Amino acid sequence: MNGGRGGVRGFIARWRGRDIELKTRGELDAMRVAGALVARTLTVITEAAKAGVSTAELDALAEQTIRDGGGVPSFLGYHGYPASICASVNEQIVHGIPAADQVLADGDLISVDCGAIVDGWHGDAAVTIPIGAVSAADLALSVACEEALHAGIAAVQPGGRLTDISHAVQKATEAAGERDGVEYGIVAEYGGHGIGTSMHMDPFLPNHGEPGQGPRLVPGMALAVEPMLTAGDPETRELDDGWTVVTADGSRAVHWEHSVAITDDGPRILTLP
Repeated sequence: MNGGRGGVRGFIARWRGRDIELKTRGELDAMRVAGALVARTLTVITEAAKAGVSTAELDALAEQTIRDGGGVPSFLGYHGYPASICASVNEQIVHGIPAADQVLADGDLISVDCGAIVDGWHGDAAVTIPIGAVSAADLALSVACEEALHAGIAAVQPGGRLTDISHAVQKATEAAGERDGVEYGIVAEYGGHGIGTSMHMDPFLPNHGEPGQGPRLVPGMALAVEPMLTAGDPETRELDDGWTVVTADGSRAVHWEHSVAITDDGPRILTLP
């Protein structure tokens, strides 16, 4: 779902930061309004996500919550996407399409990605929700991903480089794997992105890599930081619906995300409750 200019010149421009949108403090405050609505929607979804509930029901609840809060679901209709949230269950990594016949069961993991637009500004965040009695291994996988998210956020510092964030996500994932005795997979094909007046903007933010590369991080930038981890091989495949991305080996996957602004004082999470 990432956009931007194509070709070699477009890649170089994105990597050097020429296409990155900078916001004023007031514009970041406006983004915070959208981010707070996303956070509220994810809280409502987390409370409603139980065994016996379909992902279509969660989608309807999300749309209603966003519209009641004065926003517009940013996913709905995006490049033809048919829903207001992405609901990715178990081996589904991202872009899972909600469906009435996809009913949550005890032991499932569901990653819910949600976006909202308020007054032209976007918010984007994701959480992974355990359904009922989830295995210790699945809970550890989700904890590892959330830890990687917050390690990435901590690296969103003025004067740094884009891949400082990537490296922080990678190192946190590796540390969690050593602690848990598991080699967690980092999904490479999908990652974070710029956000602001559009949902997906330059630059693309990888979830692994060496530090000190890519555009300089400057106040006014806003990035969606979103690690996706697997319990097995990180190789992916896309289903015939043209959206849903799953693990090639059928292993469980999780996804956590926040929209984060770079300020003179460090990272400002825009999608907190």
